[in-house]
Amino acid sequence: MNDTVVQFDRRMLEALVCPRTQTRLSYDADKQELVSKAASLAYPIRNGIPVMLIDEARKLD
Repeated sequence: MNDTVVQFDRRMLEALVCPRTQTRLSYDADKQELVSKAASLAYPIRNGIPVMLIDEARKLD
């Protein structure tokens, strides 16, 4: 298995919005997630690619 972490291009944040609320996202580099505070969801980033599916998002506490 390859343990190389692919970096997320932060310029993508300008183009991406939460699919549920259509609001801006913030980037959590430690967890490799895009966070929607409005929806209380965190979308995973896998291999440098954001997975913008509501069913794949983690619910925030």
